[in-house]
Amino acid sequence: MNFLGNIIWVVFGGLLIAFEYFVAGFLMMLTIVGIPFGLQSFKLGLVALWPFGTKIGPRTEGMQGCVNTLLNVLWFFLGGVWIMLTHLAFALLFFVTVVGIPFGNQHLKLARVALHPFGRNIISEL
Repeated sequence: MNFLGNIIWVVFGGLLIAFEYFVAGFLMMLTIVGIPFGLQSFKLGLVALWPFGTKIGPRTEGMQGCVNTLLNVLWFFLGGVWIMLTHLAFALLFFVTVVGIPFGNQHLKLARVALHPFGRNIISEL
């Protein structure tokens, strides 16, 4: 079921969303300061490309604590809130129909991680 959901997702807009995340990540990585933000954008792009069968969980190794908090605050003010609001708007549009509910749930998952991506891991259930 996850495979079919991912195929439908990619055909009906997931590829465009992932492409936007990848382009934004590449542009952010053109500067040294933007590299951590570009990596998070790539992480969001991977989830946006194939969201069914993935979970977002807290990172248990690596950078933790105040560095993640500082980077999340910067991410929030530099555009994270707008990305989250866009995913929430798409989720509401998908929740209008019964068929769109699983896709709305995926947008809610993307909205959660778009708000504070630092300190999160992608966990594949495949």
